[in-house]
Amino acid sequence: MFELIFGGVFLIVVCMIGWQWVNGLAEWNRNNHAPVEERRARVAGKREEVHHHTHTNADGSMHTSVSTTCYATFETEDGVRMELRVGGREYKMLTEGDRGVLRYQGTRYLGFAHRGKIS
Repeated sequence: MFELIFGGVFLIVVCMIGWQWVNGLAEWNRNNHAPVEERRARVAGKREEVHHHTHTNADGSMHTSVSTTCYATFETEDGVRMELRVGGREYKMLTEGDRGVLRYQGTRYLGFAHRGKIS
């Protein structure tokens, strides 16, 4: 009975990992086939997602690591808002209200050329 339950849980976990992998690959493919676009936009918001990971080492001791994912929301001149994942260095350089030209490809952030701030 234990083997059946363990096998079922194992199968569910493998399917979930596979589903995430397939979704990530599909998004990567869609982005590669999307045109690179440049639009005048402003930085409408920023947020960070902090993830805590706990690992058990071979000797039984625990190890904790933290990772942060950064996002910026941009609003184009025609009112379209989009949230894109940005690197930490870029995230630090962006300020809400900044105006400039946003470069992106699908859901992939490519850059933001600053032009000033909205008063």
